[in-house]
Amino acid sequence: MDLGLRGRVALVTGSHRGTGSGIAEQLAREGAAVGVHGFESGQAEPLVERLRADGCEVAEIVGDISCDAGADTAARQMLERFGRVDVLVNNYGVAEGRRWFETSTDDWVAIYQKNVLSGVRLVHAFVPGMRERAWGRVIWLGTVGSIRPGPRMPSYYASKAVLPNVCVSLAKELAGTGITVNVVSPGIIATQEIEALFRKRARERGWGEDWSEIQRRGARELFDNPSGRLARIDEVASLVAFVASDRAGYINGAQLRIDGGASGCAV
Repeated sequence: MDLGLRGRVALVTGSHRGTGSGIAEQLAREGAAVGVHGFESGQAEPLVERLRADGCEVAEIVGDISCDAGADTAARQMLERFGRVDVLVNNYGVAEGRRWFETSTDDWVAIYQKNVLSGVRLVHAFVPGMRERAWGRVIWLGTVGSIRPGPRMPSYYASKAVLPNVCVSLAKELAGTGITVNVVSPGIIATQEIEALFRKRARERGWGEDWSEIQRRGARELFDNPSGRLARIDEVASLVAFVASDRAGYINGAQLRIDGGASGCAV
């Protein structure tokens, strides 16, 4: 399926690693010019070099988007390199924090800066240009944990729960402009860090070395879902790429869960 992304310009925040790198790669291979974002110079360079070697148009974008000055720096680099942003993927976010009575109010403020305001800053930077061109896509990466939080990391779950609300409000603000705003909310994704965690648990419990079996057992304990496994990075990236395309133009103000059916399981 041709998603029609050739010629579009995308920025994927936090794309130097993990799920963000998969999203950036998917968009680049669909023909978009992509800003691959990291917080420090050189973080995104390995992915940038690999994609350039395959003929993709990509550039490293650097800036600490958890503060105004760093977001301004990243936005300026995008505009200097590409001239505009058509697709803003607010992928960056952190899953951190402790239990309720171990978390200070400063911790709550800090994670809100990272998981919510980092994206708001870039909306301010790029959406006015999208409105002038009468086309744009704003996509936040959420989590199904926002509707099924645990007792740990309350500030994280609360910050992610804000995103569907922000999405609907912004979609209404941009009604009739040709810009859509959506949230893609995965469950646990099989990143390198998560696979290492699951394999460590498998060694401790004698589950063997077969990754399919480790996923099945681990998912049952940590993220029960009817699919019996974790999401692959490419599955999440493919959904984001579709939402970014012309073919998804009537999807707006939505939270799209990609969680193997976990949202319907007993919590």
